[in-house]
Amino acid sequence: MKTPILFFCFSIFFCHAQEMDTTLHELIQNNLAKTIELRHWFHQHAELSNREFKTAERIAQELKKIGLKPQTGIAKTGVVAVLNAGKPGPVVALRADIDGLPVKERADIPWASTMKGIYNGEEVPVMHACGHDTHIAILLATAKVLYALKDKIPGQVKFIFQPAEEGSPPGEEGGAELMVKEGVLKNPDVDVIFGLHISAQTTVGQVKLKPESIMAAVDEFRIDLKGVQTHGSTPWTGIDPIITASQMINSIQTIVSRSMPLTKAAAVVTIGSIHGGVRSNIIPEDLYMLGTIRTLDDEMRDVVLKRLDEVVTHVAAANNVGAKLTFLNSYPVTYNNPELYHKMLPSLKRVCGAENVKSMDARTGAEDFSFFQKEVPGIYFFIGGSKQGVDASKAAPHHTPDFYVDDSALETGIKAMTTLTIDYFSTGL
Repeated sequence: MKTPILFFCFSIFFCHAQEMDTTLHELIQNNLAKTIELRHWFHQHAELSNREFKTAERIAQELKKIGLKPQTGIAKTGVVAVLNAGKPGPVVALRADIDGLPVKERADIPWASTMKGIYNGEEVPVMHACGHDTHIAILLATAKVLYALKDKIPGQVKFIFQPAEEGSPPGEEGGAELMVKEGVLKNPDVDVIFGLHISAQTTVGQVKLKPESIMAAVDEFRIDLKGVQTHGSTPWTGIDPIITASQMINSIQTIVSRSMPLTKAAAVVTIGSIHGGVRSNIIPEDLYMLGTIRTLDDEMRDVVLKRLDEVVTHVAAANNVGAKLTFLNSYPVTYNNPELYHKMLPSLKRVCGAENVKSMDARTGAEDFSFFQKEVPGIYFFIGGSKQGVDASKAAPHHTPDFYVDDSALETGIKAMTTLTIDYFSTGL
């Protein structure tokens, strides 16, 4: 008799889901124009990591208009609000990142950013070159829709507007790691968390995700080399850190090609910056390099870190150069809990269309949403931002001056976040 009972329960849930989907659709459509307006405002007022003052102020204002009581100053400039505070039942967290990047916008749009900020001691242009403006607008709209349904939600929803996803300024803490440290997943204790990211290289309406590792762990590092300065015409009278650096870079590139089982998972080691010397005829005393490591497997990550230390130590010793390896920012792997993934995937397919929800390969980009997922089960997914009818493969990449995502993407994000939340309370883990 179990099968009829299960079928009956499923039928009740399916009918309830259809009714709720209709209600959600109406609420989303009624608020869509306001959501687009907010997206444009946040885009025009882009601010750098840990400096999102106007952004946070506007978020708090909008949450108050909805009827929520926002907390500000979380992890410096973060904003948090709780729906149904104190109500018994599960607690679902929803997260949006809010910071921009030091990039000058070239997109020809009336709401282009003209903001400036201070980055590494210099004044720089600032734009939302990664789509965080859309994330803010989507989460605010989600909060408004769920507030309208708060009496039907058997639990609490925590809205997390997170600063500094792109990395806090040197010498500062920030982002998801600091939010977790300050207890953002406590009081009330979060059961699950959902987050999304817009993708310029994906068509509007599509959703992409996968179980387990979806984005890489990142380990940024600095290598300082110390030689002996001398005239460029007599290199034998000094110790050359530049030659050492060139040998070191070549050897570092063999870490992946010769030490990694690449059929298991991808790995990347990149040197992205090198600084040393002032003239063509002076061999400098000092030199430093900056690099990044991306891994999708914890065991492989351990091997890369060990091999990097060995390469730096031994190549420097072979050239009689002093060397210091320092690890900077590190993010864990962004990991979608498999059980939660399989429970919530039908919800995304139902509300977005099964043909629009696609499996994806893991990406070697990184996301500090991973710090939340280390503490509680979470799902992170991508939504399309390239306007329908446009070749998404030709869209400007994220973090570039020509980056652009279309307003029509917002609806998919709101549908996904509201549906995941509502359905989780019906199905749960």
